[in-house]
Amino acid sequence: MSNFIYISPNFPANHWNFCRQLLNNGINVLGIGDAEYDSLSYELKGSLNEYYKVSSLENYDEVFRAVAFFTFKYGKIDWLESNNEYWLERDAKLRNEFNITTGLHSEDMELVKFKSRMKVNYLKAGIPVARYHMVDNYEGCMNFINEVGFPVVAKPDNGVGANDTYKIKNEADLKKFFEIKPDVLYIMEEYIYGEVETYDAIINSKSEPIFENGNVTVCNLMETVSENKNSCFYERAKLPADLLDAGRRTVKAFGVKSRFVHMEFFRLDRDQHIGNKGDIVALEVNMRPPGGIAPTMMNWANGTDVYEMWADMVAFDKTDRGRTIEEVCIFASRRDGIEFRLTPEEVREKYELKQEGRVEEALSGAMANYMFIANFKTEAEAREFAKDVLS
Repeated sequence: MSNFIYISPNFPANHWNFCRQLLNNGINVLGIGDAEYDSLSYELKGSLNEYYKVSSLENYDEVFRAVAFFTFKYGKIDWLESNNEYWLERDAKLRNEFNITTGLHSEDMELVKFKSRMKVNYLKAGIPVARYHMVDNYEGCMNFINEVGFPVVAKPDNGVGANDTYKIKNEADLKKFFEIKPDVLYIMEEYIYGEVETYDAIINSKSEPIFENGNVTVCNLMETVSENKNSCFYERAKLPADLLDAGRRTVKAFGVKSRFVHMEFFRLDRDQHIGNKGDIVALEVNMRPPGGIAPTMMNWANGTDVYEMWADMVAFDKTDRGRTIEEVCIFASRRDGIEFRLTPEEVREKYELKQEGRVEEALSGAMANYMFIANFKTEAEAREFAKDVLS
């Protein structure tokens, strides 16, 4: 029996599904988290063979001892994973320490965590990348801006999502940026005008996709986080041919094996220095599933179970499960403190919802506060729903 350690299996809340499907495939599922056992959901408790509580997942020594305990009790650990961007480097270090041969290792982190280094493999895949400058000082940044023009975007070279990201529209913004920026390495990029589209896939050990899907970000994520705006994106079962091609080439260029991936691209909405309207250009790669409830939305868009397919990849390196529908599942989430034309009751009366309710507090920065999720046959119908819900 394979031993699988799942780090933080209770967050996001839907990740108990990954554990349940591993268990269903005959794998010994061992959880490590900092939540009290009694606070875990009934579903998660029934999906773990054993749970080890640490006082804080931030404490590496405690997590190390937890892995050592499971190793002593159950033998060699075959897999260790959190499926969470925040713990990606921690997961890799633990794999190195315990000689866990599956998954990413510390030596892989530079190319998959640092935005400047990601560009190397995007270019290897033949995907255009934005011009950039590693932030040094005001003069160096102004020299770059004189080349590419305002606005520009500055973000941590090693960061999660749109946290601590700044859109710099003029010299006053640049001065403010240098006054408030955190003391970490930043990358500055030319601003790309377009919508973010993703290639999300479960990849086997031969770097082959066994499932492909993608989402479109309707509300600008950077503005959602930095300006406390509403959030909206949708999952679509059917991807455009150029995005499928770009995603598959990027998987090969990064040498992805045995992972769920979330690869981000811009589709240009106008002609720019980097390409013509409609072209696909690189944004960044994420070596984990899309965040929050997105995997469940994939299920609704595809009439399938991506949790099961991921667990099948772990256990068998393939899956027999396919999709039964090709629809669009949209997430439209309202920010607290804003008045909307339709009340939640009126939204429910007008639309058949898949889910409605509060967003987990830890995810609300990027996903706003109160979500409505629904399925539609077309992207146009989904976008009309978003306008209705968020106006």
